Amino acid sequence: MPTTRPLARFAATLAGAALLTSALTVQARELSVSTVLSDAFPWGQAAQKWAELVEERSDGELTLRVYPNAQLVSGDQTQEFSAMRSGLIDLAVGSTINWSPQVPALNLFSLPFLLPDEEAVDAVTGGEAGQMIFSAIEDKGVVPLAWGENGFRQLSNSSGAIDEPADLEGLKIRVVGSPLFQDTFSALGANPTQMSWADAKPALTTGAVDGQENPLSVFDVARIDQVGQTHLTLWNYMNDPLVFAANRQVWGSLSESQREMLRETAVEAGAWEIAKTREEEAARLEAIRERGVKVAELSEAQHQAFVEATESVHEKWVPRIGEAIVEAARRDIDAE
Repeated sequence: MPTTRPLARFAATLAGAALLTSALTVQARELSVSTVLSDAFPWGQAAQKWAELVEERSDGELTLRVYPNAQLVSGDQTQEFSAMRSGLIDLAVGSTINWSPQVPALNLFSLPFLLPDEEAVDAVTGGEAGQMIFSAIEDKGVVPLAWGENGFRQLSNSSGAIDEPADLEGLKIRVVGSPLFQDTFSALGANPTQMSWADAKPALTTGAVDGQENPLSVFDVARIDQVGQTHLTLWNYMNDPLVFAANRQVWGSLSESQREMLRETAVEAGAWEIAKTREEEAARLEAIRERGVKVAELSEAQHQAFVEATESVHEKWVPRIGEAIVEAARRDIDAE
């Protein structure tokens, strides 16, 4: 009899511990993270880095599960922002281009030749214009957390060297689903053809389109040179920052400490990915050249010809983006 009570207490302790463990397990929460590219690309690596940092610091309370290749929107990257706003996606590391149809201010980064270099990009994302853009995203029901980078977009084609606007005359160029891109390439005399990235490579393979535009990281990892893209023009005509963001309801359901941790890890993952992308740029270009791709680098006069050929795009799109945001961006750039 004397040993029964201690055993009973021990059994009760074990049962209590089991219930506590079960409760903690139930409290653990998994959030989905949408991204367009896999972790073979810096973009996908940014999302994966975010998930790894959260795993390290959340004490098991939060887990991020990354869904690459726009899986959560059936491959239609232009629907990612709407899906996150409606709650079908919890978090995303998304492209300013893909989200621009829902957030017009994001078209700022696609204005041709507005951003001359990486310093200008940093000045805008870290300056007054960047704050205004984050406010515009939040006004649409999504909480922006941090910046990443897909990079400056370069032009490739299968026909020949492009170093002046006349060289684009009549070429079918695959572009993303943004009217601004349609207007830019139309202004340059090309025939822009909108299609998702999933459809782009097959179209290049069959010759349905003559060229495409993407950052060097995408050109390199996706081996676009293997589908006839033997000419590459370095023209830095626009930049595509990435945005780490959360659905508003999901964000509101988190504790203050969880929100702080999620934002801090997003900022850290974004800074890591930006640095990595830029550090790898020279090696990527060298690898592309070594594979036989002919690379055209524009002189100042050649660059200016493209700037002048796309002035009409600025005239049309600055009012749509918001003159206050564009002027803020110009001030940010001038002050860098």
